[in-house]
Amino acid sequence: MKKIMVLNGVNLNLLGTREPQVYGTTTLKDIEGQVSAFCDSKGAQCACFQSNHEGELVELIHRAAAEGYDGVVLNAGAYSHYSIALRDAIASVPVPVIEVHISNIYAREEFRHHSVLSEVCRGVLCGFGPQGYVLAARALLGC
Repeated sequence: MKKIMVLNGVNLNLLGTREPQVYGTTTLKDIEGQVSAFCDSKGAQCACFQSNHEGELVELIHRAAAEGYDGVVLNAGAYSHYSIALRDAIASVPVPVIEVHISNIYAREEFRHHSVLSEVCRGVLCGFGPQGYVLAARALLGC
């Protein structure tokens, strides 16, 4: 059975109430339910985690490799734009990672236009809202 890890970073625990004009009103719990239901429908397991702490996200990426996950869906939030620690963690493991952003980062502030994670990720999805998580899981599961 394939296993997918879904990681959410800084401030994503506030989805649903945080800047709804940018991120919508869907909660993180709702997103986790949607991607979990999709994985279940494909006979795959899904484990979801959220942390506001960079080091914990690094440890979860390491854990994904050590525990045989087939891929990681990662929305690192603001860490995407400056976390060399997350970049190096992704580069150090053989597990494919797909970077997800709910909003279109290229239609926002200039500082959001660059992600230090993108070059070490399998792919990047941005601007598809919560559906981006399911699209990323679909790509990792090959369906």
